[in-house]
Amino acid sequence: MSTPIKEAGADAAARVPVQGVAATRRGSADGARGGGDGVLNVFSHGFLALWAVMIVLPLVWIVLGSFKTDAQIGGSAWTWPAHWGFDAFTRAWEKGIGGFFVNTLIVMAFSVPLTMLFGSMAAYVLARYDFPGNRFIYFLFVGGAMFPVYLALVPLFFMVRNLGMLNTYQGLILVYVAYSLPFTVFFMHSFFRTLPTAIHEAAVIDGASHSRVFFQVMLPMAKPGLLSVGIFNVLGQWNQYILPVTLMQPQSSTDPDRSMLAQGLVNLALTQGYAGDKPALFAGMTIAMLPVLAVYLSFQRQVQSGLTAGTLK
Repeated sequence: MSTPIKEAGADAAARVPVQGVAATRRGSADGARGGGDGVLNVFSHGFLALWAVMIVLPLVWIVLGSFKTDAQIGGSAWTWPAHWGFDAFTRAWEKGIGGFFVNTLIVMAFSVPLTMLFGSMAAYVLARYDFPGNRFIYFLFVGGAMFPVYLALVPLFFMVRNLGMLNTYQGLILVYVAYSLPFTVFFMHSFFRTLPTAIHEAAVIDGASHSRVFFQVMLPMAKPGLLSVGIFNVLGQWNQYILPVTLMQPQSSTDPDRSMLAQGLVNLALTQGYAGDKPALFAGMTIAMLPVLAVYLSFQRQVQSGLTAGTLK
């Protein structure tokens, strides 16, 4: 009866060093992986810090330049302004930046909501309903996102002119909506597919119509995705330059100037020539960038959560 006990004890004693060696090897491997992760974290954080500096420094330089004089801007780029005043902002506003700013707000007040409405409706139907041609229409939208706007400028100009919408708000609004729809549909399509099907089916069983299910059930659930893609649409349409230059040119001397903000900044820089008012130009650029920075910083967490939710299913 003692032999098995001794053998078992011997086997246990033999397994102890083996387990110790295995634990040591696992510890060494974990330590090696930890060291590799540490090096990777240092590299990634350093790259992100460098990228942040490259983005922040030009913005700070522009803001500081709007409070300087021409002599200070020509003397040193990074000196602090001698006098903190808003005279440059007043001059920029009087030179047309105020009108360009209002024109941009008018166009985007209609183009962004229409883009979100039509894009979310199309994405919802393509994501939740199966019908012949579903995938073809979806890939048609995706293909539109890869179509560069430069290839369509000439036919787009003649099309808008034939409709009598050159240098009009409604013409630019329709073009903005058309060029923003592909990305909106692509983004919201993947987001609508992540929403639970049980809630949709419960609403249908309760007798809700398709439009009521969309507006009262599914659309509120897609709020993070709507905020994310809405920020991208606001940034893209706010910074748009080539489309306003093509479609918002006065056709006669009596035609009002409806230039957009990016277009107006370039016109302001060109009309100044060599005797330019650089502080006013920097003030105009500050006026143009502060609204979009405020919008993005206000909804930064919602944008990140929406992008994360859109990639999970």
